[in-house]
Amino acid sequence: MYALSGVVACTGPAHAAFTEAEFLDDLPVVLSVSRLSQPVNEAPAAVTVIDRDTIRASGFRDIPDLLRLVPGFSVAYTRDNTWALGYHGMGDAYSRRMQVLVDGRSIYSPHFGEVFWTDLPLSLDDIEQIEVVRGPNAAVHGANAFAAVINILTKTAAQAQGTRVSLQAGEQSARDLTVQHGGGDAALRYRLTASARQHDRFERTVDFKTAHDNGQYFEAGKTYFVNGRADWQLTPDSDLMAQFGLSQGDWRAGRAVVSTLNQDALIEPREQDSSTLFFHAAYNKVESEQREWKIQAYFARNRLDADSRADLTGINPAYGVSLLDQYLLQTRSNIELQVNEQWTPTLRGVWGGELRQETVSSPHYYNTGKTWRGELARVFGNLEWQAHERVLLHAGAMLEHHYFTDFDVSPRLAASFTLAPGHVVRAGVSRALRSPTFFEEHGNQVFYQESGALLDIFTVPSDGLEPERMLSRELAYLGVWGEARLEFDVRLFDDRIDNFIGYERFNFDPTDGVLRVIERKYNNIGKATSRGGEIQLRWRPTEALDVSAQYARVFLDTRTSETVFNDDIPQSAPRNSAGLLARYRLGHGWETSLFVQRSGAMKWLTPGDDTEAFTRVDFRVARRWKWQGYDLDAALVGQNLGDDYQEFRDTNTFSRRVYGSLSLAW
Repeated sequence: MYALSGVVACTGPAHAAFTEAEFLDDLPVVLSVSRLSQPVNEAPAAVTVIDRDTIRASGFRDIPDLLRLVPGFSVAYTRDNTWALGYHGMGDAYSRRMQVLVDGRSIYSPHFGEVFWTDLPLSLDDIEQIEVVRGPNAAVHGANAFAAVINILTKTAAQAQGTRVSLQAGEQSARDLTVQHGGGDAALRYRLTASARQHDRFERTVDFKTAHDNGQYFEAGKTYFVNGRADWQLTPDSDLMAQFGLSQGDWRAGRAVVSTLNQDALIEPREQDSSTLFFHAAYNKVESEQREWKIQAYFARNRLDADSRADLTGINPAYGVSLLDQYLLQTRSNIELQVNEQWTPTLRGVWGGELRQETVSSPHYYNTGKTWRGELARVFGNLEWQAHERVLLHAGAMLEHHYFTDFDVSPRLAASFTLAPGHVVRAGVSRALRSPTFFEEHGNQVFYQESGALLDIFTVPSDGLEPERMLSRELAYLGVWGEARLEFDVRLFDDRIDNFIGYERFNFDPTDGVLRVIERKYNNIGKATSRGGEIQLRWRPTEALDVSAQYARVFLDTRTSETVFNDDIPQSAPRNSAGLLARYRLGHGWETSLFVQRSGAMKWLTPGDDTEAFTRVDFRVARRWKWQGYDLDAALVGQNLGDDYQEFRDTNTFSRRVYGSLSLAW
């Protein structure tokens, strides 16, 4: 990856230093920033690339953990099989302010805006690279490409030929089995992946720390999935890609009723049944050296079913027995056209359009059996003009009609100036928006007694929301020193959000026998600002050693009508955070890697807690070798070798843990 990777093709002793020209040729090429293929130093926005060698060197078992390698990102496992992500703050359990794609297929939830990472039918072995656009990119990917864009690019079928079996086992009941097989011929190739996985995220007993925690966080999740991809070369200038994925989760999680403080009760499911499926197809046609077009379509469905029964008579006889049917079904259907054109040697562009329908159904969250539907339409265009041998200009915009917020335009302008070969200064300004989710707009979360009587009203529908709007400005410097074998990326940013969507709280006297203490309603409550800087670098002094490092400093401010957000948002990102990934090749197939992360104290937004500063150290030792015609890869990984630290809540203890892995390929 650029500035955060461990990519060196072979082992061996140090050799003569690269020239800057040779080093520039080695920079990664990205697709996600403008839909145009371009090296990272020519992209109109900051981007970090996590390649498959970096994924292997990190020793991480979960896709969200890889974002710890990106400057400015906060990552935490919450509980109940969900992950929290934040970029420059304002992160919560739903990570609703960033767009997440897999091969261009959007996977964020129209219900909460979250990503269902745990039941995503995708293995780390399937991933070719991850492109993370650091900052808004609505001009290219539309609403919700707000704080950042994460595009996961999977291996083509041709890159996964043969058979590979991978095993992982370790503490916290970690057990993984993945089988991948690829075959076919030059015209039609395919790959299939099947996986079974289980985990227990936390210590089974944690300290009693808050009124809502009984010290019995227990998780025993099992997830099974299968996915497949076929790549068919129809003619020399056209090809067809088709993918599918299915997953099934059998999870034991959640908390029982744990508190009688102020007659407050907490009702959550202990068992969760989750499933996901998707179908995705793309047809690509090269008409000439000047024009290429692609049309793609996909359908995705997520279902969660979680039931709970709680006897609340011990708190108040009037509350009786509560039943919770946390059923949720959501779908997305999408079709998109993209046309890439090269009009002159110095002017090229991309344009296209997209149609999408999203549906959500959940009696518990919306207090109705109705299926909510919404359609959106988009057209976009982006230009790249080499105005001078040292000046590269970018302009683009997205026009879209959203089912909640009507018409909007998201423009971007950027200019890159080459000071000297390998030394580029970039300035950019863009506008982005985040549309409200179905739950923010229509959420009416209620709880009922076994008798059918109303027990609690937790959320009421909004009065109609405006989209959050961001004005983002950045100034960046990208440098390559060939003789020092060093790449350097420095970025200053200023992001200003209007119409921030938060909730207002209304307090009720529960003396009417109904457990109605607080009701929440989403509203546009004010403004928020994020300013600061970030640095990432990559240093490869020898063929054996590869070091990547990153640092971010963030300042947050807010002016809202709700005191809780005024207090929490300025603390929702660590003021200082840093990370390092170093890999050293010992020879004869042996290698070691070291990951170090330092994060300052921060506050996760609802329903998170204040978490203390922590330092995490992971160490990995691995070996690759051949045996009897097989390729073997074995590794031993120790995670968090220092003190325990807290993730998301003050009861979420991440302790030291060790696991081993072994893969066999032929």
